Parts: sequence; C-alpha cells; structure tokens
Amino acid sequence: MASPLVQLPLIQNWSCHSCGGCCRKHLIEITEEDRQRIAEQKWSPADGIGNDGPPVVWHAGPPWKKRYRLAHRADGSCVFLNEQGLCRIHAKFGEAAKPLACQVYPYALHPGGRKLALSLRFSCPSVVANKGRPVSLQVRDLKRIADLTVPPTADKIPPPEISPGVRVDWTEFHRFVDALDATLAEPGVDLLTRLLRAVFWVRLVGQSKFDVIRGNRLDEYLQIVTEAARNGIGEVPAVPREASRAGRLQFRMLAAQYSRVDTFEKAARGLGGRVRLLRAALRFARGRGDVPPLHPGFHAVPFSRLEDRFGGLNSEADAILTRYFRVKIQGLHFCGAAYYWVPFVEGFYSLALVFPVVLWQARWLAASESRDQISTDDVARVLAITDHHHGYSPVLGTRSSRRRVRLLAHGDDLERLCRWYAR
Repeated sequence: MASPLVQLPLIQNWSCHSCGGCCRKHLIEITEEDRQRIAEQKWSPADGIGNDGPPVVWHAGPPWKKRYRLAHRADGSCVFLNEQGLCRIHAKFGEAAKPLACQVYPYALHPGGRKLALSLRFSCPSVVANKGRPVSLQVRDLKRIADLTVPPTADKIPPPEISPGVRVDWTEFHRFVDALDATLAEPGVDLLTRLLRAVFWVRLVGQSKFDVIRGNRLDEYLQIVTEAARNGIGEVPAVPREASRAGRLQFRMLAAQYSRVDTFEKAARGLGGRVRLLRAALRFARGRGDVPPLHPGFHAVPFSRLEDRFGGLNSEADAILTRYFRVKIQGLHFCGAAYYWVPFVEGFYSLALVFPVVLWQARWLAASESRDQISTDDVARVLAITDHHHGYSPVLGTRSSRRRVRLLAHGDDLERLCRWYAR
C-alpha cells in the first residue's frame, strides 16, 4: 500500500508536552529491530541506564518467537525516562531512534480500504485537552509513521461487518460512518440526546438487511434512519429510570475493568495483586458498601453515593466527550481490525457505554473529594483512564466482555445508564 492516503480527524489538535505519562502507563512492547537498535546504542550506568538491569527484557512467547518490551523501574516508569520527563533515546539519538511504538503513540492508524483512518488515544492528557498543533497540519509526519507501520496489503483488509453476516464494500461502509458521525455532530443539541439518537440509529441499522440497498438507495436509507432517530429521541425525561438489576451488575463489572491500573508496577505485585483484584471484583459484583479504590485519586466511597444526582455535564465537558466520540468514529476506532474485529453495530454499543462509565468514574472522583458536582477536570482525568483500556485491554475483547455489551444493549439498559448518570 504505497503512499497511503491518511484520513485525518479535522477536529483534533495534538503535540507532545513531555508529561511522561505514556512512559509510566504503558508496557511498551518492541520489535526485534527495536531490540537490536537499542543494543547497538550501548547504554551504560553513566547514561542512567543499567543499574536496574538490562534496558530490554523478554516479555513473552516461545524461544523461537520471542516478544520483547522495554524494562521498567520499580515505580513503573520506563528505564529510558529521565528526571525531566524526557526520553533518553530521543535526547541522545533523535526521535527516529526510539522504538516504533513510542514514535506512533498517541496516533492509531486503521485500514479503511484505499485510505487509512487516523484516530488518537485519549489516554494522553494532551489529546484530551486538545493541546498542540492541528492534526491536519501533521500530514508529513503521519505519512512517515504510516510507511513504517502499515503493511503493503492493508488495502486488501475487508471492511468490518455491519452486523453479524451483513457486509458492504468499503465505499458504502464509509457512508455508514459518515452518517453516524453526522448524528453526533448535530449542532445545538446536548451530547446525551445526540448519543441516544445515535444508539437508536444503530439499533435500526442492526435490524436491517442490505442485499439490495446500494448506491443512491443506501443514501436514501441512511437519511430515513437519521430522521427516524431524530424524531424517535426527543427530550430526556426529567426523572430517568434506573437500569435493571442485571444491567446494574453488568455495568459495575464493566466500570471496574475500565478503572483498573494495568502498569508494570501493578503487574509486578504478583499473586498478592491478583488476589486484591479478585476481592475488588467481588465487591463490584455485590455493589454494596464502599467502592474499592482501584486507581490513585479514587477513594473508598459508598456505591450508593454514586447513584445520587451530580448535576450532569457542563458545556466544556460536553465538548470534550463529543470530540472523543467523533474522533473514534472518524478513525474507525470502534470496530473491525481496530477493535477486536467486532461488527459496526456491536462496536458502537461498546463505544457508547464509555459515556456512562466516564460519568460514573467522574462521580467517584468528585465524591472522593467530598463534592456533589462533577467538573470538566473530573471528566478529562477519567477519560484518560478509560481510554487507556478501550480497544487495548485484551479483557475487553473476550467472549464474556462482548456478551456483557450485548446484554446491556439488548433491552434498553444502555439508554437507561446514559440517562441515569448524566443527571
């Protein structure tokens, strides 16, 4: 796939601000070429490297197909992160000498037929804050990254299914994506209403067959579905209904997964750490007593406290989450090769569930500080935590996790959860 055309999210800015968060949050897996290049760089204790062991360790895999990652210190930081929060490799040899995973982050390129769709990872605080240069002005850098990461056969990857057993070609698939994005971009409407309309829209699509709906007829169909969603979801009721008992249980388990800290520091705690996670999971399943604090900044507060009213989203937080959903949709970062190979419909349900998860976590953060209103900063902080997992935590791609999403979407629990936690 020579000189791929990269489809950019025009609503997003980003530049690195050297916070060092990505060097602490992530286990950085590297290629054999990366490993050899780092070995040839001949790092030593004089460079601040080597006191805690080799800079590269064997991560997993059989001896004939080893996988490697960068070593981490006891505090969870990469061995190449210096005291100023900068990468020693970058400082000494330049950006191109860094491991490929480090050069790419927080960008994520996904196949889209004859072009590549670009998304960004909101686990980076600068992405959440929309800080830096417009992504639309970074075409040269993105093409360089695409040349390094995208296989030449990427244009042969088929589009995701719309729903199980239902496929269209890439041109038509992009029409679905554009129509869904337009539903979430409608001006003058709050995000909750737009998101509920998008869920309504996707439900209708999931119930349809497209054997004879092609070309102009597909455009007409999508226009009809969009209008039906606009008319089907009006004002949000003043007294929303709580999710079903089974729905609340499934949601708490999903929120627990998104609230975990999966770093080297936590993984290194061995059996004791896994036992603590199991105990926390049991408490989330019961939903009584205090919420076990899984992440720094979250304190033990009663589960019942998080069911109170917290005032909903202000306009700034609404804008952050709107940008998040639109970047993920435009970047195809919710289905197919970019998201556990799930169909379009199921993938959007998973993405929509991020909304109540983020609001539940924002309530937890506010309650931890004895506040009864969520702030823009609360939403920004928890969105970075949640998106650290979304599409990257293997657990979310398992059969049990996918079944949880389908159960929440099968009735109206998904919509109830969105309304409940937005109040």
